[in-house]
Amino acid sequence: MDGLTVRVLVVNAGSSTVKVRLLDAHDALVHRGDLPADRGRPQPGALEEAVGELGAIDAVGHRVVHGGQVFRGPVRVDDAMLDELDGLTALAPLHQPPALAAMRATRAALPDVPAVACFDTAFHATLPAAASTYAVPQRWRTEFGVRRYGFHGLAHEWAARRVAALAGPGLRTVVAHLGSGASLCAVEWVADEPHSADTTMGFTPTAGLVMASRSGDLDPAVPLWLVETVGLAAAEVSTALQRDSGLVGLAGSADMRAVLAAARIGEPDAVLAVDVWLHRLRAGIAAMAAALGGLDVLVFSGGVGEHAAQLRSRAVDGLGFLGLAVDPGANDSAPPETDTDISVPGSRARTLVVHTREELVIAGQVRHLLGARSGPSSAFQHAL
Repeated sequence: MDGLTVRVLVVNAGSSTVKVRLLDAHDALVHRGDLPADRGRPQPGALEEAVGELGAIDAVGHRVVHGGQVFRGPVRVDDAMLDELDGLTALAPLHQPPALAAMRATRAALPDVPAVACFDTAFHATLPAAASTYAVPQRWRTEFGVRRYGFHGLAHEWAARRVAALAGPGLRTVVAHLGSGASLCAVEWVADEPHSADTTMGFTPTAGLVMASRSGDLDPAVPLWLVETVGLAAAEVSTALQRDSGLVGLAGSADMRAVLAAARIGEPDAVLAVDVWLHRLRAGIAAMAAALGGLDVLVFSGGVGEHAAQLRSRAVDGLGFLGLAVDPGANDSAPPETDTDISVPGSRARTLVVHTREELVIAGQVRHLLGARSGPSSAFQHAL
């Protein structure tokens, strides 16, 4: 493929849908479809059927959540690589099985088309040792690979590069990627490239912020106490932390829109859920700013970050000491799927809303690995 531009199919297998995007050689979106999926798995044959209807495809890129210690950049998909990823399933049980199933399904549908796995953990390979190292026994760290890996890296990289295009290069940036999964990333710039300096997710995607059904940070003694003293099965505790915690555990719903609606009419559990969610978010943003030695830009992205103006406003209201201030009119009228500056004019730190485009980062990584000439890099450059 050396010297060629390529049409790239991007497959993003999430916990409730499989997102299918086809980009032409200039990164224009040719096809966009979301396949309903039960725990990340569409109906048998649905992905193969969808792929078969798209016409010419030169390469496939897959989002994979966990690359462990081995995969620190994009790699070609083959049997050995899939076997290696199978071994990481326990570390990302909501995400790894759907991604593996999608890779196998598209390989079967497109056996002669090269496929590349792109990893959410790879962007965080630059984490300094102080940020990535847990204070646990050395054997755990060296033999078992216990460390902070970080996730949502593809989304964080996109947001960081958009900040450089919209607000200028080299800015100390905190990205708040908020959706059913949520994480923060402190981004610094080294030799004109964005680097992850700190992040809230850890060894698994369960750590950090309160999420739709995941607990976020928790005293590590709690699961042990539940198993050893209360007598719950380890599998039961694990499932509860992944699927029955977060907004579900606090308010009974994983849908932030439903939780906000219930909070508006004063439903106590929903009010508490929103307050807990915001408390963790504000504290995390401040911690990320501390890792950077200050803050120039805060970015909201992800389904909740892009659409919940009320939550953006309430989060920033508690962060004025960092120089942040949101303009109510700009915030409330921020159009969907459009990058927007919602800062009060003249505020010391800017607040942006950035529409997540992981597929463009994946397509770029696919072309680079395969030796194909990437389409114009102007995808990052559109002005506000």
